[in-house]
Amino acid sequence: MSMTAFEIRAEMVLPTRDLRADLPFFTKTLGMRMDMIYPADNPAVAVLSGHGVRLRLDAGAKTAPALLRILTDDAGFAGGARHLTSPGGTRVEVDELNPPLILPKTEHAFVVRRLADQAPWVIGRAGMEYRDLIPTRLGGAMIASHIRVPDGPVPDMVHYHKVGFQLIFCVAGWVDVLYEDQGDTLRIEAGDCFIQPPGIRHKVLHSEGVQVVEIGVPAEHVTEIDHEMTLPNGVINRTREWEGQRFVHNLGATGVYKPYRIPGFEARDTTINENTKGVASVMVARPIGVAPWTKHSGDILFGFVMAGAMTLEGEGKDPYRLEVGDAFVIPPEMATRYSDPTADLALIEVSLPGNPATQIL
Repeated sequence: MSMTAFEIRAEMVLPTRDLRADLPFFTKTLGMRMDMIYPADNPAVAVLSGHGVRLRLDAGAKTAPALLRILTDDAGFAGGARHLTSPGGTRVEVDELNPPLILPKTEHAFVVRRLADQAPWVIGRAGMEYRDLIPTRLGGAMIASHIRVPDGPVPDMVHYHKVGFQLIFCVAGWVDVLYEDQGDTLRIEAGDCFIQPPGIRHKVLHSEGVQVVEIGVPAEHVTEIDHEMTLPNGVINRTREWEGQRFVHNLGATGVYKPYRIPGFEARDTTINENTKGVASVMVARPIGVAPWTKHSGDILFGFVMAGAMTLEGEGKDPYRLEVGDAFVIPPEMATRYSDPTADLALIEVSLPGNPATQIL
């Protein structure tokens, strides 16, 4: 028994008020090719293709004029024009295919986000639930999300993110993920983390009871699906860099605690500062004494309580008793103190740039 494969095509129908004038516009100005035209004696329909689309120009179509976007890094495309209108009424926008990543200037603010305040969970990509940890996004400079993933297989595809920095820190459960050039399945459990360098292809496979904190810089960034790559891709290259950053898979159980930037605490370094060349640092701090008032001179300093509790005191602010699931942001040069910590306190600190200078007050 033989199987016949049927060809399938899709066309976008564009109305035209002037088909004859439209043809040279689409073929010469936009560089498309004409595949079909009829009737021969008085053409009313033409089909053109190019740049990944197939267009049907139809003088009898009753639809409204359309907008066609063309993405290219060729500055001379269409004579350098960015906005055009065809003789038949189709509007055309020409934009960059690979625009540079724009990092907005940080709008500094003192932010406290508590789990007990019942911030809403929303359904995001691949069925994951997201809780926003920084509603202001610091002016678009950063997004921080508390994410829950339904147990079992995750309906994910191979994808990547156009970001400046991205952290996945597991605070409960576990999740299995595949990463480009990192071999077979990798698992993170509570206390472990990944950084996903800009552009690294990856795919979430399976999770059980997992909750993660995800940090993205900038707040608004593009996720693209890679339909060509299959993971695992049969390559292990631990030293590869993506835009100057190396992939990090840090295991909390093997971390070594050393003196922290704030006296009265010690911390384990996740190696992220080293592997991002100072773009960011991620530490896990725990108390060993009494902490003084301090100021940092970095740009962004984000904290998340992974275990235990503490009181966050801020200059001119009421003190906040923080517990598991609570998050905060401390702006530069603001005096703060981490006081009355429980013995089991585990505090995740993310700073950009990495390892900010700290003044003891």
